[in-house]
Amino acid sequence: MKLLGLELVEVCEAAAVASAHWIGRGKKNEADDAATTAMRLLLNRLPMRGTVVIGEGELDEAPMLYIGEELGTGSGPAVDIAVDPLEGTSLVADGRENAISVIALAPRGGLLHAPDMYMEKIAVGPEAKGCVDLDRSVVENAVAVAEALRKPASEVTIAIQKRERHEEAIAALREAGFKVMTFQEGDVSAAVATAVSGSEVDMFYGIGGAPEGVVSAVALRCLGGDMQGRLLPQDRVEADRCRRMGIKDCRVILRLEDMVRSDDCLFAATGITESPMLQGVKRQQDQWLTHSMLALGRKRQMYFLKNLRAQPAEENSSPVQREPALCV
Repeated sequence: MKLLGLELVEVCEAAAVASAHWIGRGKKNEADDAATTAMRLLLNRLPMRGTVVIGEGELDEAPMLYIGEELGTGSGPAVDIAVDPLEGTSLVADGRENAISVIALAPRGGLLHAPDMYMEKIAVGPEAKGCVDLDRSVVENAVAVAEALRKPASEVTIAIQKRERHEEAIAALREAGFKVMTFQEGDVSAAVATAVSGSEVDMFYGIGGAPEGVVSAVALRCLGGDMQGRLLPQDRVEADRCRRMGIKDCRVILRLEDMVRSDDCLFAATGITESPMLQGVKRQQDQWLTHSMLALGRKRQMYFLKNLRAQPAEENSSPVQREPALCV
């Protein structure tokens, strides 16, 4: 698995560079298609027997990387793949911050096959591991995190997506003295930031996509953080989908170990536009400067890498010849 790490970074780099052409052009579908095409091309070159368990659509929704799609050369480890070639399509279309390309791997059977529906999520870094519980209020959880970090409430920052469904939680946190950092899109970045040293985010909370929750959980397991999730089906159809995927009780709290069942997991992401965690893609003459992160679950290690790439990979091109990466 660990040998696939730098290869995954290259996959995310290719997707990020391919979609970077569409930044600010108002065409989110074209940006997503470009990222998806580049990512699929390189994933099919990797020595693995991969199956997409967290993807963007079903079989008939090509060119998306669909759930159940098989990727890789057919040799090497059998793995589950969770992927989002472009998290934040409208962010790229509008030229706004926080768009990334992201992928996560675990041994076959290692990832929760989360249905595409809402999930209530909470995430923290290693120092607050074990302190949060979705059965408690968001303020009670924030207080527990503050105690674990030995910080007053006024110095604890909670990241929450700016949505009407979160207004009550945001107001309650601010009334209790906590700082709330709101964002428009990109809850994978916000959740992962809780476990990244130097980040200002101490806790992430919100109701968002379940697939993004599983992707975030892989990174948090790699980094020693903690996360809980609870599926929120909106109707009987979604509840039935949960049961078909093996989740009998949708009300149960899914702990980190339920979403990612193995330490032998990998997480990689590349910035497309600027974010608090990753710099965006920058063009330098005929090359592209990328900023990526790689997290290795088995060793609890994280790397930030900068790399200069040529133009996006084409179908008949040779694999990119990587210069030694700069770790920062």
